Amino acid sequence: MTTRKNPSGRTPGRPVRSRGDERGRLLDVALTLFSKHGIAATPLTAIARRARVTPALLHYYFGSRERLLDALMEERFLPLLEPVRADLLAQAHDPARQIQTLVRSLFRVLEANPWLPPLWLREVLSEGGLLRERLLRGVASRIAPLLRDAIAAAQARGQINRDLDPRLTVVSLIGLTVFPFAARPIWTRLLDADDVDAERLAAHTLALLGRGLELDHA
Repeated sequence: MTTRKNPSGRTPGRPVRSRGDERGRLLDVALTLFSKHGIAATPLTAIARRARVTPALLHYYFGSRERLLDALMEERFLPLLEPVRADLLAQAHDPARQIQTLVRSLFRVLEANPWLPPLWLREVLSEGGLLRERLLRGVASRIAPLLRDAIAAAQARGQINRDLDPRLTVVSLIGLTVFPFAARPIWTRLLDADDVDAERLAAHTLALLGRGLELDHA
């Protein structure tokens, strides 16, 4: 018996439409649902339903939730934050410029990706969050120690207030950048602050840091 050749040339079982944009769309849908409901409360079937694809197609691209989370870290988180790390490295000998760049870059990333702050709160800061270990092994381990060491080196050169703990300074930087976006629905309502955009937040944060770090942030 002669086996009929598949005219499309695709592997048996492979979806006809397997373009990268479809895979990327599924990642975006997953991020939206995870940030809204949490990872544990979002089964793969819910992602497939929201994306209007079959669960089999989602399984084809990712296989399991664990592999989907790995893909999110590699293809969504790292590409967003790796340029921030590159900027820190490029300005290692100018602490004022380094901190300015970090704050402005993070605010731009957070403003452009509204899924990131709630996902950070749900899945990184919360105990049992399913992205915590992945973040510690990946993004955080590439940026936080680098910034800590740069601050310590700048203190040794007399460029930054020696009374500051470099480790806690990193914590303060994260708190002054990620938290305002995570809590934005609350403070904009309480303080009648709907007019505050990312640029204004950055200017305000740098003013606070400039006084605390004794840097010229103008």
